[in-house]
Amino acid sequence: MERVYTPILQNHLESHDQMIFLSGPRQSGKTTLTQEAKKWTNAFQYLNWDILEDREQIVGGLREILKELEAKTGLGMPKPILALDEIHKFKNWKNFLKGIFDKYKNDLNLLVTGSARLNIYKKGQDSLMGRYFLYRVHPFSIAEVLTPTVEDYDIRPPKKCDPSTMEALFEFGGFPEPFIKQDMKFFKKWQILRRQQLFREDVKDLSKVYESDLMEVLSSLLKHQAGQLLNYSNLANKIRVSDVTIRKWISILENLFYCFKVKPWHKNVARSLIKEPKIYLWDWSTIEDRGSKIENFVASHLLKAINFWTDTGLGDYGLFYLRDTQKREVDFLITKENKPWILVEVKSSPKDSLSPNLKIFQEQIKAPYAFQIAFDMDYIDYDFRDLKDPKILPVSTFLSQLI
Repeated sequence: MERVYTPILQNHLESHDQMIFLSGPRQSGKTTLTQEAKKWTNAFQYLNWDILEDREQIVGGLREILKELEAKTGLGMPKPILALDEIHKFKNWKNFLKGIFDKYKNDLNLLVTGSARLNIYKKGQDSLMGRYFLYRVHPFSIAEVLTPTVEDYDIRPPKKCDPSTMEALFEFGGFPEPFIKQDMKFFKKWQILRRQQLFREDVKDLSKVYESDLMEVLSSLLKHQAGQLLNYSNLANKIRVSDVTIRKWISILENLFYCFKVKPWHKNVARSLIKEPKIYLWDWSTIEDRGSKIENFVASHLLKAINFWTDTGLGDYGLFYLRDTQKREVDFLITKENKPWILVEVKSSPKDSLSPNLKIFQEQIKAPYAFQIAFDMDYIDYDFRDLKDPKILPVSTFLSQLI
């Protein structure tokens, strides 16, 4: 299946000298996207730190590889591409990349991929600021399945999604292989393998945390807290470690794309609560409670949208939730250029009454759009930008307008 990231990468390679940092969870499609780059040049080399032979070439220096790439290109031809996968596991990877980029930036395109947040793992080394553009790769979403194209604007017109496609995305998750296969036996084996890779390899490789068994217990507890306020003390008591340790472990799991936090928005909110964030998982398919799974499904779509719009230069977007001392809450707020933009409340059934909190908070923070979305509501062809007041819309309609 086509990915919405492909034309973004191609345009970058044609237009910019900066390195591409392609980050995202394991098996989200980064390597497949990298291999697509072969089509755009006569000289392409892919090296993976996890492969011993490739690792030896990286550690031994890339002089011979760079000479070979240079020999395959000529006047008027696209620059050669050197793709380095999982290079962040190399102790001196930032200085290594800085050296290559500073010397060859006019003659070589560098594409760096990794299953950790590449802009986080600095470890005190020389900064690469200004030398790379970050693109965060997410699993498939409704809009990407429907229309894997890129526009110069954020919100699309609504488009109908086949109910069976949406159900498959909800049940199998958006990671390419299980979503495309839609085979339950494969899906269960894939989940086990992915979990083993996360806790037996990635956690130890990147963070030197040897209590991986306890971190796996923590990850299981987080599955049951999706969409809830993150209570560090409660988690610490259950696992019998300190609050500080829990915070450190959750940060590691965030950096490895297991979970993400949504923080409260408090500007212009009367009696707002500046409390702990809410927690969500990158893979919503592992969540058992249907209501929590639906909210996480929407949260993942919103995170993908704000990351994509920001990474592609459409603006500065953010994702928050709202809650005040009277315990009035709205599930999500999308901000644009640090200003409130879209308020979204998530429900399972269209029979749930419209939340009065939408109107209350909309008037307080002056968000242009506010509405409630229902998962079990059939698609209607309605653009939320036509709303004058809060209304109930289908999940499938709204999410089809994102990315």
